[in-house]
Amino acid sequence: MITNLIKRNNNKDWGIEAFRKDVNSLFNDFFFYSPGSLFKNEWEPSIDMEEKKDSIHVKAEIPGIDEKDLDVRIENNTLVLSGEKKEETKEEKKNYIYTERKFGSFYRSINLPDGIKPDKIKATFQKGVLSIDIPKDEPEKSKKVAIPIN
Repeated sequence: MITNLIKRNNNKDWGIEAFRKDVNSLFNDFFFYSPGSLFKNEWEPSIDMEEKKDSIHVKAEIPGIDEKDLDVRIENNTLVLSGEKKEETKEEKKNYIYTERKFGSFYRSINLPDGIKPDKIKATFQKGVLSIDIPKDEPEKSKKVAIPIN
């Protein structure tokens, strides 16, 4: 009796393992994107937010946008960043092999805690980074009140 031997492939990205990896990737990608972003070419600026005792500091990376195309405001204790990154249209014929740069409008909102001072907020925009300093009111000191027992 002669049997055929098949060499086993020890590569982890082969067979059922490769299929499992592809299915996981499919579901991870599906839940990573918002429903609207599956059909639109939207982008959002990356944001860092730091809270200190007396202020909140927000940094947003918004490269390639002009300051005049940027809108920063507070609405109902929510910081709203919106704007539009316009595509350069100097070339008449483009032969891209690959492009990853994103263009178009964006909208980003961040809920802020109570006790901010909207009239004292300061923002700067340098080298594609928007920095926003949001002062907070001093937290009320807790009072100790004795309650008499009758």
